[in-house]
Amino acid sequence: MTETVLLDRRDEIAVLTLNRPEKLNAWTHAMRERLIGHLRELDEDPACRGVVLTGAGRAFCAGQDLAETAAIRPDDHAAAEAWIDDFDRLYRAVREMRKPTVAAVNGVVAGSGFQYALVADLRIGHAGVTMGQPEVASGIPSITGIWAMWDILGRAKTAEFALTAQLVDGVEAHRLGLLTRLVPENEVLDAAVAQARAIAELPPGAVALTKARLRELDDEALAQAVTAAKKIHAAAYATGEPQREMARFLAGKQN
Repeated sequence: MTETVLLDRRDEIAVLTLNRPEKLNAWTHAMRERLIGHLRELDEDPACRGVVLTGAGRAFCAGQDLAETAAIRPDDHAAAEAWIDDFDRLYRAVREMRKPTVAAVNGVVAGSGFQYALVADLRIGHAGVTMGQPEVASGIPSITGIWAMWDILGRAKTAEFALTAQLVDGVEAHRLGLLTRLVPENEVLDAAVAQARAIAELPPGAVALTKARLRELDDEALAQAVTAAKKIHAAAYATGEPQREMARFLAGKQN
């Protein structure tokens, strides 16, 4: 079986790669569990000084594999809530790293994959990236997405992204602050590793304490977003609309 999350070492920097390129690295519960395990282990590993997050092939991560969530029954509130808990645990695993995290953003970055990129400390991408929050187009309310975008984009742009399902290219993403830096496409991964290494060379205690304070500033907002997402997603799935829209999308891909 193909490993869906790859771990590579570049000296003191670990590179975690989502590895379902044929699905644009759309992830499943099992992938998130594997990724969380790697992140926890790397945070405790003294040989690791920083982590780079990326994706194989033409995408960083296209978000949730809709074939998995389309099967949630309208009356299965527990499944809808467990799905949100998955992402809460993943985002916290990235945010709670004491070591620097840098997203090497390539290709498509959408939905929960977009949110995953935004919880990294820094994001390096290229002009051809397409980033956004198209969840409403699949009948999925954008709740944790609002939280992830808010401090970067502010209310007006967050509302625009969440309600229009638009995607922007790397140049616009950089202008808006969604990307920290733009480099040529073939240099993205190396630049992200170099950035992680540069931060890792700074005094680690100061880096860890600074990261902790940055996390503290919006930790309560994340907790509130997760609570709201559980309630709102359960209500959305109860109507059957997400399941219908996801089934329509999947049927279109097969034709």
